[in-house]
Amino acid sequence: MPRLTNPVTDPHFLLATDAARELYAAAAEEPIYDYHTHLPPEEIASDKRWANLTDVWLGGDHYKWRAMRANGVAESHITGTAPPYEKFLAYAQTMPRLLRNPLWHWTHLELSRIFGIDDVLDETSAPRIWATANERLAEISARSLLSQFRVAMVGTTDDPGDGLAHHATIAGQGIGTRVYPAFRPDKALAADKPDVLQPWVARLEQAAGIDCKTFDGLLAAIDARHEFFHGMGGRLSDHGLNHAFGRGGTRSEAAAAYAASMSGAAVTGAALDAYRGFLMVYFGELDADRGWVKQLHLGPLRNPNSKALRDLGPDTGFDSIGDFPQIDGLAGYLDELESRGHLPKTILYNINPRDTYPFAALCGSFQGEGVRGKIQFGSGWWFLDQLDGMRWQIDALSQLGLLANFVGMLTDSRSFLSYPRHEYFRRLLCSILGADVEAGLLPADMPLLTGLVRDIAFRNAAAFFGMPPGDV
Repeated sequence: MPRLTNPVTDPHFLLATDAARELYAAAAEEPIYDYHTHLPPEEIASDKRWANLTDVWLGGDHYKWRAMRANGVAESHITGTAPPYEKFLAYAQTMPRLLRNPLWHWTHLELSRIFGIDDVLDETSAPRIWATANERLAEISARSLLSQFRVAMVGTTDDPGDGLAHHATIAGQGIGTRVYPAFRPDKALAADKPDVLQPWVARLEQAAGIDCKTFDGLLAAIDARHEFFHGMGGRLSDHGLNHAFGRGGTRSEAAAAYAASMSGAAVTGAALDAYRGFLMVYFGELDADRGWVKQLHLGPLRNPNSKALRDLGPDTGFDSIGDFPQIDGLAGYLDELESRGHLPKTILYNINPRDTYPFAALCGSFQGEGVRGKIQFGSGWWFLDQLDGMRWQIDALSQLGLLANFVGMLTDSRSFLSYPRHEYFRRLLCSILGADVEAGLLPADMPLLTGLVRDIAFRNAAAFFGMPPGDV
């Protein structure tokens, strides 16, 4: 490949072989089925526009915030009150230090694909890029980005107590992208934090119209909200956990823990695990009964920096990779649901690379008759959402499962500018397959291989989730 100042501007970026280029040409024709995001549905409903490049590009982006902190940038220029241009300039000054960090590729893909800017970002180019991007930003909105990238489906992440009013608005607007809610009941597990659980239960009670003073009432309210999400088209749940809780405790153990937390006592230890495990099995049964797909995001270490948590709050870029035991609890959880005849279609995501091969292997232990890829090994997530992490995931799935059944990439992002990451993933996938063709490891059967990449890019996901895509 030719040496370029900005490699992402090369049409053959990451595509070193003729076979890879031919495969990517096919993959690029497919729309995007973005089944897991953190995009705010209200911003789609209102067709949000942004005041400037900092607003859309740096606001809430904890990947960029972490990089800026690592470069010694003052917090005033990250999450603080510095003027927007000064924040942007601080990021531009960080860029030369980001070589080999995925942000270098992501940043320049976004500048190129969204704003038509092919310059390399640094302190010298920053004023010119700022002016050009802001001029073009005036013509950009949330929906225009979904349209530009041919996003046929967006799955948001929603609390069970959410009324989903914005989803109803979007459904009535007739946009090409279909937007579906995903059921994320993480706060239901917070029996160790009564100050979190109690207000969450109050919100759930109001949304469901069911008294939750008793544990039976809680379960009934959760079921009612699950049914409500189903009526809104949702067929997807999601859980962010340190680790799975195995087979769970008994109903009486869970009820006792719930009563204690609702009275103000913090539940800990085995009692907390029994409560959480019981609820997770219950959530799995609801998903199975309604034909949903369950997502399990496992392993992050949340908020290890207590001072940063006090000063800035959660989700500000201080989380890390956890070192939690995973497989025994996860295997017990899946087996409990399988034994009850209530194992739903499930996607497993790991954050610790140590767990890549164990997760891929465990998926093969619980596949289901009549369902291709019932238990999926999910795409590289969070700290593994980069070339090495995605390659490790693809390699593990290829060696231990069926790559051809993979439901592919997702953005898992709060930013509408993240859609070039689908291109990044597709180029990597085609690079891997093309290299195998060149090495004589795969047949040079291009119809077979182009069918494979089209399936992974879009068609497998569109068939797997039961949420029809829009017409883009």
